[in-house]
Amino acid sequence: MSDSSALDLTQHYQQKIRQASTEVGKVVVGQQYMLNRLLIGLFTGGHILLEGVPGLAKTLTISTLARVLRLHFQRVQFTPDLLPSDLVGTMIYNQNQSEFEVKKGPIFANLVLADEVNRSPAKVQSALLEAMQEKQVTIGETTYPLDLPFLVLATQNPVEHEGTYPLPEAQVDRFMMKVYVDYLKKTEELEVMRRMANLSYTSDVQPVLSKEDVFGIRNLINQVQISDTLEKYIIELIFATRKPAEYDLADFAPYVQYGVSPRASIAIHRAARAVAFFDERDYVLPEDIKEVAADVLNHRIMLTYEAEADGVRTQDLIEAMLRKVPIS
Repeated sequence: MSDSSALDLTQHYQQKIRQASTEVGKVVVGQQYMLNRLLIGLFTGGHILLEGVPGLAKTLTISTLARVLRLHFQRVQFTPDLLPSDLVGTMIYNQNQSEFEVKKGPIFANLVLADEVNRSPAKVQSALLEAMQEKQVTIGETTYPLDLPFLVLATQNPVEHEGTYPLPEAQVDRFMMKVYVDYLKKTEELEVMRRMANLSYTSDVQPVLSKEDVFGIRNLINQVQISDTLEKYIIELIFATRKPAEYDLADFAPYVQYGVSPRASIAIHRAARAVAFFDERDYVLPEDIKEVAADVLNHRIMLTYEAEADGVRTQDLIEAMLRKVPIS
């Protein structure tokens, strides 16, 4: 492919991404930040954990995005009595054929919304974990690959903890980013109220991209350049979460129980290149890394009980790191 045709393809996809955001905006008011993070996850192959109070259009945004991208969408409401077979499928007996056959579950989709994911017990979390990490599920004695692209978008309610099961650290680490979804602005909520109060309102959107386009965009994001200096900067940020005292963050050292895993460095690298691509650049800037650092790191840093008692948050450590860790 010549340089001019590659540039044309890049510009074509960047325009399509803007069109996709516009189409989602026909249905969802505000929440551009959440939509941006969902697109980053989709185009870099990373699962997203959304945390926010009910009613902030998390489900609506994801289902609308699936329609705009022509992707198969499934929503699973996680409950305490949910079984692994309810998620991945099971073997049922066919009396006509006198044999068992596979009935696949809702996990066999491109975009899977795990609503209130922390309401189901460990067995269900284990089944979801295999799907997230291996892109496959096991039913009976047979392993079935999932349709690609495959993305798990999980939601948590930060307010209500009764009847919930804390997610295992190994599973939380497999989410590329944890995104905090905030309330709308006054003008945005006014628009939502007027739009949804109209009993004849319909949410029609036009498909803009397809599965093939998703992989085409992934290939272009993979070609975005990042310098050795910025790659080393990412590593310094990662190590600052593990040994804060060595990075002029001694005040935080007693509060950090565990730093982030190597998955964090991979996630920042991928997400920063996606941000650069969305901004129509073929190279990464330090600002791209800083923009995604909090979402990639906030759920991976484990603080001590003393930190909670003293009101120290992971966000405080991340903000201090971004101020003090130098780019050399």
